[in-house]
Amino acid sequence: MQYKPLPIGIDNFEKLITRGYYFIDKTLLIQELLDKKGDVNLFTRPRRFGKTLNMSMLQYFFEDARDDKGEKQDNTALFDGLAIMQTGEKFLSHMGQYPVINLTLKGGKQPDYELAYILLRRQIAYEYKRHMFILKGDILEADRERYYSIMTEKADREAYVDSLQFLSRCLERYYGKKAVILIDEYDVPLENAYMRGFYPEMIDFIRSLFESSLKTNSSLEFAVITGCLRISKESIFTGMNNLKIISILSKQYGEYFGFTDAEVQRLCTDYGMPQKYDTFKEWYNGYLFGDANVYNPWSVIQLMDDLREDPDWIPRAYWANTSSNIIVRKLIELADEDTKTEIEELIEGKTIEKPIHEDITYDEIYKTMDNLWNFMFFTGYFRKVGERVDERTKQVYAELTIPNEEVRYIFRTKVLGWFDEKVKARDRSALFTALVDLDVETVEEEIVDMLLETISFNDAKESFYHGFLAGILSGMKGYIVKSNREGGSGRSHLFVKPVTRRKPAYVLEFKVADKFHQLDEKADEALFQIEDRGYARELVDDGYATVYRYGIAFCWKDCVVKLDQNLPLTTEK
Repeated sequence: MQYKPLPIGIDNFEKLITRGYYFIDKTLLIQELLDKKGDVNLFTRPRRFGKTLNMSMLQYFFEDARDDKGEKQDNTALFDGLAIMQTGEKFLSHMGQYPVINLTLKGGKQPDYELAYILLRRQIAYEYKRHMFILKGDILEADRERYYSIMTEKADREAYVDSLQFLSRCLERYYGKKAVILIDEYDVPLENAYMRGFYPEMIDFIRSLFESSLKTNSSLEFAVITGCLRISKESIFTGMNNLKIISILSKQYGEYFGFTDAEVQRLCTDYGMPQKYDTFKEWYNGYLFGDANVYNPWSVIQLMDDLREDPDWIPRAYWANTSSNIIVRKLIELADEDTKTEIEELIEGKTIEKPIHEDITYDEIYKTMDNLWNFMFFTGYFRKVGERVDERTKQVYAELTIPNEEVRYIFRTKVLGWFDEKVKARDRSALFTALVDLDVETVEEEIVDMLLETISFNDAKESFYHGFLAGILSGMKGYIVKSNREGGSGRSHLFVKPVTRRKPAYVLEFKVADKFHQLDEKADEALFQIEDRGYARELVDDGYATVYRYGIAFCWKDCVVKLDQNLPLTTEK
């Protein structure tokens, strides 16, 4: 059977439709926008949830498109068979009726302000070029010269501050209609500027651009803006009483960003894989936008594309490298004991409660842990499962949990890995020395101290502690750490082998206790297993004259370390 190609990375509506890609119909977003009649609408959603594609769809629906000569182009065919075409003349009368300015600010993600400004200026100039046919119309000579200088990127910096207002005024004069302004990913240059150290310059430019085009613009019909985070009005949307913010907490527009359950079921059926529906649900479902439960569309499409090639394909965390990991990593760097405990609880499937602050700025994110939690919530790392209002302060508190296996995987790997890097960056020489000197008490103390700096979880298995200890023992000068090598009749956890065979080698076996009082018993069990299965024999056979054996038992963030009290295994034994 011939299936439609899946739109991997396709965010242009016209390309998606004309080239026959699979499309999940979100055109009723248009109807709701027209019904609500918002003047300036800001949609905040996580990365890769379909914002750019929806903005492209809005452009092709509303725009009175013209070619280079000013001849009208009809985009009606792009919407044939889609839901918006069944809504009636009240809504269809708006199709192809407005000049549209569609500006993306993604290009502002650059290493310094000057380059970021040049790229943003270039995006504005592109919109001027796209509409340059209006220069053939009735336009004042002074406006023509100003238009041309902006289009060719020869205007001074001040000219670009109100360039969108000027362009919409020129378009209104040509069309006789006010302009629709679409601004995609408005906060990308702001986040990048904060991380790169030129936030004040960038926020000044964006604030001025928005104030002129969205607040004091008599040639504006309406505007739609998208981003990940709601930046406070005081920092960028100063005095904009016409701003309607639709965040993930809003009850409106919930189903238009991301895939609904019914849409994912239909996708599975359309590609002949209804049996895979539960996998999609387990891995990518669980986001709550208003009252709408949605799936991560980026990951759903990616997995279906892989399943078409290999029906046994194992799900991946496709979203892991597309989100704002830099700021999430900062959470790890600043984490105190309470924060680490909360992360552990989240990984276990429990919930945490946090105050919700929708109005924050990027330069405030690191000021408090609550701001960081809020950033993670609004950028897709958590699902709200409940809320309450403090009667005294009127502060809203949200009960948060990890939404699905994809995000849980990110926590178990990336977040856990970042904690491990933090531990490995500390001085571990005391542990290395104690291990070689058979100083069991110090080995135990050092391991517990490092466990307190990382995160674990109640369902942690031997493999977790195995990976943890292998990591902190790596880097011992003059020693090689080997994991899970065959030895005797089983598999030992770690060998610590000196480069020279004149020095002793070490076998470490791990056990996990369910209760604290079982630690001694489990450590003895680990030592018995080393002896019973002959784990040390491989090292003796490899030429090491002496082999010491450690049994280590873990319970949560405690451990007991024991050394075999019998003679070390030697070539003479």
